[in-house]
Amino acid sequence: MAPDTSTVPADGGTVLLVGTMKGAFVVSSDAERKEWHVGEPHFRGETVYSLAFDQRGGRRRMLAGTQSFHWGSVVRTSDDFGATWTSPERQNVRFPEDSGLALKNIWQIRPGPSTDPDLLYCGVEPAALFESRDAGDTWSPVEGLLNHEQRPRWVPGGGGLCMHTIVLDEADPQRMGVAISTAGFYRTDDGGQSWQPRNQGVRAQFLPDKYPEFGQCVHKVVNHPSRPERLYLQNHWGLYRSDDWGDTWHDIANGVPSDFGFAMQVHPHEPDTVYIVPLESDEFRVVPEAKLRVFRTRDAGGSWEPLGEGLPQHDAYETVLRDAMSADGHPSAGLYFGTRSGKLFGSSNAGDTWMEISDALPPIVCVRAAVVGSA
Repeated sequence: MAPDTSTVPADGGTVLLVGTMKGAFVVSSDAERKEWHVGEPHFRGETVYSLAFDQRGGRRRMLAGTQSFHWGSVVRTSDDFGATWTSPERQNVRFPEDSGLALKNIWQIRPGPSTDPDLLYCGVEPAALFESRDAGDTWSPVEGLLNHEQRPRWVPGGGGLCMHTIVLDEADPQRMGVAISTAGFYRTDDGGQSWQPRNQGVRAQFLPDKYPEFGQCVHKVVNHPSRPERLYLQNHWGLYRSDDWGDTWHDIANGVPSDFGFAMQVHPHEPDTVYIVPLESDEFRVVPEAKLRVFRTRDAGGSWEPLGEGLPQHDAYETVLRDAMSADGHPSAGLYFGTRSGKLFGSSNAGDTWMEISDALPPIVCVRAAVVGSA
């Protein structure tokens, strides 16, 4: 089957990988990002919670964590914008037999540091970190976290015991962090051999001890390559920043209508600019006041401003999940997010104004954006 050339952007163009509850879509545009083409669905009927576009080492590789009710979860790759995909043996991401664990879902796929173009990571459920050292062909668990002494006391969140977030340090490849619901944020400084909980100051609203060593329900963590030690965290109730790679956290919920939410994205060029989509509460998980607004801080959480021009501001009972927001790397940064109702929105001017790209996709759970030809 020849590639659908209408979904293959030229160098400098923009590609969005959109994962839904019923397949994945490749959405493309040029650098202007005024007109978009939505391709045919891949993995029809399968849930796709994780996608990545890896351009390191001269590749243009798409990776998808697909979940079939019949065949389970696997990582598949494509080097031709989805014209063909690998069909690995069932569960190429699998736990050791003696672990007693069975893979349920692949929640995130994350390319490793630019200095090691064949290294990738994925976070899975039940919570564990896997790595691939051959660009995604084979995977093995990171034993230091798999055998962590606190693992027996980790408790699943509402969505399961999932490792959904991986953050890297481009300045120090030995350091990285992961977020687990509901175990909290863990960091390694020795390449994954040992891991320490780093949750001081993060509230666990649902526990008798509101500030435990671990057990927080972290929803998302982001950082910027130019300032990796500064982390931003969206919690199950709570919005935080750390300036020391998670050693301590400080509340930055200043001027947001709710500090509950999932989605969080750092600006591709400005490490102090971050975007969130607050939700009303854990019981009513829709945007406050039924107004679809993205909130932006330009001063590392000192203040927040609502961005809603071009977004529905009446009767918009929308939900944006943790991996359903992304940014491209154009000089005028593009921001994108998808909703549980299947609407996909984009901004080509860092969130100042928005447009609807598609209004009838299946429920969106993942969005990944990239500029083609930009490693």
